[in-house]
Amino acid sequence: MLAILCFFLGHWFLSLFFHSFFLHRFCSHKMYTTSKNWERAFYLTTWFVQGSSFLVPRAYGVMHRMHHTFSDTEQDPHSPHFFRDVYQMMQSTILIFRGFLTGKNLPDAQFTAEYLPVWDKLDRFGHHIITRLLFGAAYTAFYIYFAPNAWWFLLLPVHFLMGPIQGAIVNWCGHKYGYSNFENGDHSKNTSPWGILLMGELFQNNHHYAKNDANFAKKWFEFDLTYFIMRGLHAVRIIELTSKKRDTVRVSKAA
Repeated sequence: MLAILCFFLGHWFLSLFFHSFFLHRFCSHKMYTTSKNWERAFYLTTWFVQGSSFLVPRAYGVMHRMHHTFSDTEQDPHSPHFFRDVYQMMQSTILIFRGFLTGKNLPDAQFTAEYLPVWDKLDRFGHHIITRLLFGAAYTAFYIYFAPNAWWFLLLPVHFLMGPIQGAIVNWCGHKYGYSNFENGDHSKNTSPWGILLMGELFQNNHHYAKNDANFAKKWFEFDLTYFIMRGLHAVRIIELTSKKRDTVRVSKAA
């Protein structure tokens, strides 16, 4: 049982960290700079920890930039306010994501103007159905060997779809439930204490207020673990945090 718990929690938090640190804060917003070698190391690690649910960085970055530009409008790729449930929202998101990868849907130039990391060989390999099935088989084999009973196998679908599940939680809950520190002109919310447990990703209202600020926490009771890890990487010169001001002036609510 301990092995299964460690595996599940390790997979969850490693996937979540690289989802936030690399896909979100680097690929989408370029909140830090780093050497090409470190970028490739982060890219490779993101693929490995997401495994069967690998999200191709360039497609993720384009979609997330669209999300900020069209936040909670009909052009938003994943606003919960235009879908009946989270499943319908993610089905729509997957179609747009695949369209970008296949070239069926070409994104507007404004969403590709800023740097997007691309590693064609790894993208093709990581996105291939055989690679995804092999990861799924590896997860299943681990459970066959270590699970004390069949009930633990109910966790396997979470492993198979880890990246999209984490994205669904952030996009659905972060735009429906919680409180707002700022008037952003959308429905973005801070969902505490889950914002802490989701390594800062559910401080969506704060993030939409200052989308290029690497620290998603704005109040004394908010804590962004991903940002503190980034500060550590900055201190040892693996990355260099960029200092960007928010783009537009919005009105802050009373504390």
